[in-house]
Amino acid sequence: MCSLITGALSCRSEVYLLSDAPDDLWPDNQAMTKNLNSLARTGVASEPFKNNCMPCHIGIVGCSAEGAALCYRTICLEGAELLGPYAHPEISMHTQSFVEYMSCIYRNDWRGVGRLMLSSADNLAKMGVDFLICPDNTVHQALRYVEPLPRPWLHIAEIVVAKAVEQGFRRVGLIGTRWLLESDVYPEKLKNYGLEYVLPDGAEREEINRIIMDELVCGVFRSEAVTYHQKVIERFKDEGCDAVVLGCTEIPLIISDANSPLPTLDSTHLLARAALRRAVEGATRAPRETKS
Repeated sequence: MCSLITGALSCRSEVYLLSDAPDDLWPDNQAMTKNLNSLARTGVASEPFKNNCMPCHIGIVGCSAEGAALCYRTICLEGAELLGPYAHPEISMHTQSFVEYMSCIYRNDWRGVGRLMLSSADNLAKMGVDFLICPDNTVHQALRYVEPLPRPWLHIAEIVVAKAVEQGFRRVGLIGTRWLLESDVYPEKLKNYGLEYVLPDGAEREEINRIIMDELVCGVFRSEAVTYHQKVIERFKDEGCDAVVLGCTEIPLIISDANSPLPTLDSTHLLARAALRRAVEGATRAPRETKS
């Protein structure tokens, strides 16, 4: 059993610093750490900061802790690739208690989910964010109830599907919570781009949902969960899929291109990178005023 505790990865009786964790336990960790160390040695100041042109302020509407944390961490670490050593855009996050979300979801109250998201969005707007993201695929089906939107919103499924088109994928498997798989969050976007998709069967859907809700969102990462996801993705491959959408922001904590039978469309990292690009592109247009 593995768990993430204050910047260390604990696996059985061993504890690793994130910079030393094995690649198979922390996907993409070594690559991100090496990139950051390489940039740190250059000592090159980032162009936006040189020109007193600050990147846009990113607002994160958090839901489950592990998915939100991975998204936040990705923005911070990969920000250095665009902005220079240790640099990243200003980020604010607001998170309702996860139990409030789950109470609404269990009783199929998506308007209630929308109210929680809107409350976080309003709080973030007061903090001065320029745009919003939500690193949670499932709750995006409530986005229709988040109105009026206080700031522009980057839709996670639109970002993932656009990447699928960019990479030339034609038929994708989709994994996530049972609530996501029963929604139109991804099917609608995929159909708009003429992409086919395959879903887990009933038994697979229930077991993946159990792993997500009983383990991943609680910071528990088991080898059995990795094996089960690999088995489902292998079936997708047998059914002609050329990629798999990791439609839960915790799944990238156990599945990546390194151990997946199919190329992954990692919703967490894709959303974080889209937010990072949006923030940096916003910085190039005009310097932001210094906040008092």
